[in-house]
Formats: sequence, C-alpha cells, structure tokens
Amino acid sequence: MNYGSLNNGFKPKTVMTRVGAQTFEVPQVRGGGFYPAALEKGSRTEQAVNIALAEMYVQGVSTRKVTDILVKLLGPEVSVSSTQVSRAAEKLDAGLAAWRERPLDETPYLFLDARYERVREAGQLVDCAVLVAVGITRDGRRRVLGVSVALSEAEVHWRAFLDSLIRRGLKGVKLIVSDDHAGLKAARRATLPSVPWQRCQFHLQQNAQAYVTRLDLRKPLAQRIRSIFNAPDKAEAERLLRQALDAWKSEAPKLAQWTEENLPDGFTVFDLPHAQRPRLRTTNGLERINREIKRRTRVASIFPNTASCLRLVSALLAECDAVP
Repeated sequence: MNYGSLNNGFKPKTVMTRVGAQTFEVPQVRGGGFYPAALEKGSRTEQAVNIALAEMYVQGVSTRKVTDILVKLLGPEVSVSSTQVSRAAEKLDAGLAAWRERPLDETPYLFLDARYERVREAGQLVDCAVLVAVGITRDGRRRVLGVSVALSEAEVHWRAFLDSLIRRGLKGVKLIVSDDHAGLKAARRATLPSVPWQRCQFHLQQNAQAYVTRLDLRKPLAQRIRSIFNAPDKAEAERLLRQALDAWKSEAPKLAQWTEENLPDGFTVFDLPHAQRPRLRTTNGLERINREIKRRTRVASIFPNTASCLRLVSALLAECDAVP
C-alpha cells in the first residue's frame, strides 16, 4: 500500500458487537479505495442486529422493549429508534411479500377459514378478517397457500383472495373444505364453481348445539351426530340421519329442520376413499394453525394498521409452512 495516500487522517466507526459498542479508527484513503472488510457497511454483525430487530418485531415486541433488550445485550451506549425498527420491518416485508406471491401448483384439496384481529383503521378500532388458505398437494404435504387481511368476510374479499390463488397457479382442486361462511360460499361458487364442497363436520356438530336448550341433551346429540359422520358410507349415513330426524321432529322440531337442511353438507367426503376421509372431513388442521396465530397475536393485542397485522400473520404462517 502507498502509505503516502493516508494523508486524510482517520474517521471513527462505531460497530455494535456481542461485547458492546466498539469504536475503530478507519484510515481515510484518497479516492475512497480502502475500507476494512470487517467493518464493511452492512457487516454480518450489523445484519444480525437488524434481523434480530425484525424477529423481535414479529414476536410483537414494542420498540421500547426492543431497546431494553439490546441495551442488555450490547451495552448502554446502544440506542434503537423507531426508524430502525421500521427499516428492519420493511426489509422483512419484502421477503414476506415474496412468500405470499410465490407460484402455486396442483393442489387437490383446499382448506379455507378466517379469524378476526383488532386493527386500528382510519382512527377507529375494527375487527379485520384474516383469510387463510391451506392445501394438501399431490405428494400429500400440507402447505400454507396464502393469507389476506380484509375488512370483512364479504364475498368481494373472499373472491379477491381466491382469484389471487388462481392467478398464482392454483389448479387441480378436487375438494374445498370450509365452514359455512356466506361470503365464502358465494365466492367459491364464482371462482371454483365445479369443485365439490365439504362443510366442516366439527363445526356442524358445534352449530347443532345451539338448537338444544337443555344442557344434559348436548352430549347425546354430539354422539349421535358423530355416529352419522362415522358411518362406513353415504347410504348408511343417510339412513342414520333419517332415523335421527324421526326422533327429533317431535322432541326438537327446530333441531330437526336445521339438521335436515345442513347436515348433508358434511357428507361430500363419503365420495372419497375411506383412508382419505379423516384428514378431509374437517378444517381441524387449519384450526390448529389459527390457534397458533391467536397465541402469538395476543402479544400485539391491537394492531396499528392492517399492514402490521398482515406482516405478523404472514411471518407466523411462513414458519408453519416451513415445518414438514
């Protein structure tokens, strides 16, 4: 090196490390051709801190708590601004957007559901619908296909969500499994009209409880509905249903009417091979994912906007999708 070129002095460079903030004197080279690789802008340590910030943000940790944690890790000299957290979140958003927009492929079985999160929108607290799609692929793997945050479960929102899945390459759907959302029903008929629908048997069993006033009758009702759903084939399920209706028409006419109109929506799965039915007759797999979302979003309590809600839920679903 031509040491004569080091005639511009030194410039301090502070780097956050595992042992605290460290300041180095970096030689100022004429023409700017020299900079130590270990202190290179965006070095691994700094990148790791940014990722840690993003991960803590995903966990629902506030900016103040992020600062407190980093002070304990890196010393009292370090400070973290809301701008730094925002930048880290923006970096995270790019990866999550790519995950949400990744191409899809043939997915025979599609599970759809929604949950609600409290979000501040236009200065008011509203319950936003988090729409989630999970699929079982040709090789039998359960994958999270997509997520969207909307102001409601109206048809327009479900339809836009399903259209986005199709645009990304979703095809070969042989069965849709969901609960009985009015907006979802209209949207799936518009976007995937020829695909059979299986109404979640677990939710059907729960819904039936509303038509029994006496608590001591709820357990026998649940057992009888389960026996119908556990029938070896559709013909036997229909026979057991008729038998139940005969008993309920006099004892509980409202229950009988509701059951006759709704329970057959849970029989579609009988058209599939017996070995596939347990996995495809309910949305329980998706419900487990929703419970995990609830456990983690409870930390945030109220989201400042829909973007922050989508960010956290997307990160959680991407984690779930990565699990074999």
